[in-house]
Amino acid sequence: MDKVPLILLPGSLCDERLWEKVNVSKHAEVKVCDVSKADTIEGMAKSVLEKAPDKFALAGLSLGGIISLEMMRLAPDRVMKLALLDTNPNPPSLEQIAGWERFIDMENNGQFLDITIKHLLPVLIHPDRRNDETLASTIIDMAKKIGSEGYINQLKAVMTRSDQRPILQTISCPTMVLVGNEDKVCPVHMSEFLTKNIPSARLEVVNQSGHLITLEQPVKVSNLLRDWLKS
Repeated sequence: MDKVPLILLPGSLCDERLWEKVNVSKHAEVKVCDVSKADTIEGMAKSVLEKAPDKFALAGLSLGGIISLEMMRLAPDRVMKLALLDTNPNPPSLEQIAGWERFIDMENNGQFLDITIKHLLPVLIHPDRRNDETLASTIIDMAKKIGSEGYINQLKAVMTRSDQRPILQTISCPTMVLVGNEDKVCPVHMSEFLTKNIPSARLEVVNQSGHLITLEQPVKVSNLLRDWLKS
């Protein structure tokens, strides 16, 4: 069986380790892209498209999902299958923008790692995993690799992103929407909205998981993505 080219897009402050426990290698030729170099969603989407094959399957988590939706706007005919994990299609709220501006202030004051350790970790993962030192260490190490400059790019991108809800009805490729049942960053109702508004999309809620479902429930996510690739 020919393998499908599969592009995986991480979320903010995440690198290829977000996807390393997802096992789809039997069905796909996998490429994880860096999404920390541009400072707009459009710029990030274009940078991925420039390096992508003519046709490919696409999966993105959180920021990666937002970039995926932008790619569907820019080049819908190139995407064979789409998977949106823990994704928010809405424009940023004033409350979100204020919070991200505080994070930029913290970075400028030398408190970059405090953002992940004190502010993000408590809401990123399922409550049962908050004492999981291995998981926490992976998340912190990913943030270190992305670094302050990369994260400021990502913050600028999400702060200026457009309303992506009008894109949803235009998506015609097979689409799967996944979300952790305890996701506090992109709650289940956002994925329900995506599923309702993307023609033929199906929703999968992953139990015992927060926002980072590929790290928290990699076996369940792997099985779902393999089924999606084979469909």
